[in-house]
Formats: sequence, C-alpha cells, structure tokens
Amino acid sequence: MAAPAFDEPPLDCPRCPRLVAFRHELQAKYPDWGNAPVRSFGNLDAGLLIVGLAPGMKGANRTGRPFTGDYAGDLLYSTLLKFGFAQGTYRADPNDGLHLVGCRIANAVRCLPPENKPLPIEFTACRPFLQAELAMMPNLKVILALGKGAHDQILRALTVRPAGSYPFIHSRLHALPTGLHLADSYHCSRYNTNTGRLTTEMFHDVFEKIRHVLK
Repeated sequence: MAAPAFDEPPLDCPRCPRLVAFRHELQAKYPDWGNAPVRSFGNLDAGLLIVGLAPGMKGANRTGRPFTGDYAGDLLYSTLLKFGFAQGTYRADPNDGLHLVGCRIANAVRCLPPENKPLPIEFTACRPFLQAELAMMPNLKVILALGKGAHDQILRALTVRPAGSYPFIHSRLHALPTGLHLADSYHCSRYNTNTGRLTTEMFHDVFEKIRHVLK
C-alpha cells in the first residue's frame, strides 16, 4: 500500500515575496530550469529523513530534485548508495531512475533564496510544510541535519525546547524527547569538502551511526 501524500507547497507558492520575486527573475533568465518550490524525494514510510537548508541554484532549483545537479549531491547520493539508502545510478538527472530505500530528503525552505540565505520570516512561512511531513512519517526514527541551519529548523519544527540542550556538533547523535534521533553533519558542500572541514570519511561516519540506530 502506498504511503499517504501530504500537501507540498504549490509550484507558484506565494508565501514569501522575496523568494517569489527571485523565482520570477530566474524563470525569465533560465526558462528551462525548475525554478519552483522543490518537492521532497523518497517515501513517507522511510525511517530516515535528511533535511537540508534550501535548494541550490544550479542543483535542486535547476533540476527539481533535492541535491541533484551540484557537488553536494555527488557526495550525498554516493554515500546513500554505499549505505543502502538508495538503489540505481546517480547521474545528476532527476530522470536517472535512482530511488531511495528507507530514506527521504527534504529542505527546511523549499524555494531558492538569494545568496543561499533564507530570512527568518521565510523559515517561519515554510515550516508548516516540514511539520506536516514529519507528522506523516510513521516509521521515522532518525533525522539527519545537513548543517547548523537545518539542525536549528528541525528543532523548531519539532518544538523541542530548550534547543540549547541539543547543540549542533558534527557526527553527534541526539536522542530527542520526541523519541526521534537527530544526527548532525556538516553540509556536504564543495566549500566544506575543499577546505577539509568535511571529508568523505567524516560523512560516512555519520551514516555508520545512523545505520546502527536503524538496525
């Protein structure tokens, strides 16, 4: 039986005027790109939810699939394949046939923000979509935050307080009062890997811990 659906933001979502204006600008400049709120990828019956901050300009905003088409996706999807959370071949194309196994990917903000920096009011406007998503994942055990921004938004979406009791620390696995585990990782961006802040081995270590919890 297929998992139930939930209401994703409409492709012409009007909630955030700044993001709407940026979307229209990019639609005129790059008419072949997605340039719309990016839908989550994977099934709602997954045990793992990976949450990023927002779509990347030439990644998800262009292709319409989370972390698809940029460097962050290269590292993320190769890791998901390695740890059995994905099957198929990742080709940075939403039509590559890749599918997720026990895993779902979402963003705290569904639209591309200028300079990759959502405003607080935009996090607030988009949060109901993440909260609705979480509420419809009956088998969810672990949420992986890619970066501190995603970590903070997950705690807000779950209304976990005090948030300071669960600091963002790479490779830390927090047991939340909701019964879920929150795993932290530095974002798998090209900047973080080029500077050595995040290595492939460090990223894999996070997934080793997640796999242990999901056994």
